[in-house]
Amino acid sequence: MLEKVISGASSLGAVKTRIDMQSEFAHVLMASIDKGIGRLVDADMNEASTRLKALQTQQQLAIQSLQIANSSAENIMQLFR
Repeated sequence: MLEKVISGASSLGAVKTRIDMQSEFAHVLMASIDKGIGRLVDADMNEASTRLKALQTQQQLAIQSLQIANSSAENIMQLFR
């Protein structure tokens, strides 16, 4: 009877150790996934920011082009006056 109790306790101890190891692995895996998702979100935000800056630059260049074109037209009109 004593051997059965010792054997059962030994089995329970081994199972508890396995459960603890798997639980720790799950926590490490979840932390790693969270970190990976954070990096992906940061990368998406950087890409969106870069696109926005490019569009703003294009807009500024277009406005400057229109200003140059308008001032050139006014200069030509002054020549005809």
